[in-house]
Amino acid sequence: MERRLGVKLFARNRSGYQPTPAGEELAETARMMDQAALAAERKVAGRDLEPSGEIWLTTTDSLLMGLLAPLLKEFRQQNPAIVLDVAISNQLFNLTRREADVAVRPSNRPPDNLVGRPLNSIGQAVYGHTSLGLKPVTDIRELISQPWVGAGPRLQDAKLEQWMEHHGLKAACVYRVDTLVGILSAIRSGMGVGVLPCYLGDQQPDLVQLSDPIAELEYDLWFLMHPDLRGVVRIHALMDFLTTVIRSQQPALAGLPVTG
Repeated sequence: MERRLGVKLFARNRSGYQPTPAGEELAETARMMDQAALAAERKVAGRDLEPSGEIWLTTTDSLLMGLLAPLLKEFRQQNPAIVLDVAISNQLFNLTRREADVAVRPSNRPPDNLVGRPLNSIGQAVYGHTSLGLKPVTDIRELISQPWVGAGPRLQDAKLEQWMEHHGLKAACVYRVDTLVGILSAIRSGMGVGVLPCYLGDQQPDLVQLSDPIAELEYDLWFLMHPDLRGVVRIHALMDFLTTVIRSQQPALAGLPVTG
């Protein structure tokens, strides 16, 4: 490339290659070309009249297990020409770079560069295994003598950390794990009590809801996509389907009071 352009693009030294000013300028031009190509791909993607083709969807392990799996099955039955490719991650994929088409994510502040639709509010409460013999409480501090399961730092749940610290529960935390499914597994094993989304905890017959839904830990569930995909028929078909069925489950997702 240097011979063809007649300019030096990299300075070579013992530590490796360093771009020259000309190399930096060429790299920036290449980045602009890459972004333009991705934008063109998004704009023409799925300009079909019928819902068909592939949808790349990213979500979390807990949402897929506790909520979305049966809904996606029903969606596929209604739309057999659509193929779903689901990526499980607790990190939001880069929808701008088409790492995924859409995301179903918990968020109280979705990214500004994405568009979407709030699907429902998700309640969270304290749960424990039936073998512990615990009853629902009116004050969380009544459970301070119990071992607690908490969120590991890679889960990045700052609200839960602050809530546990406010109620003096961090010192009682004997086990931390960085996924909600991991927290669920620990609570089901009798490791301790802990906070779970109600859609996850209420499905477990061996768990007891020990508190009312915690207002400070409520969050919104969003369907997110890049703005250029708004006109894609298959994307709208999935968004409309999930909006209808998830909003119909509002009482169960928000959680029901267990104490009076």
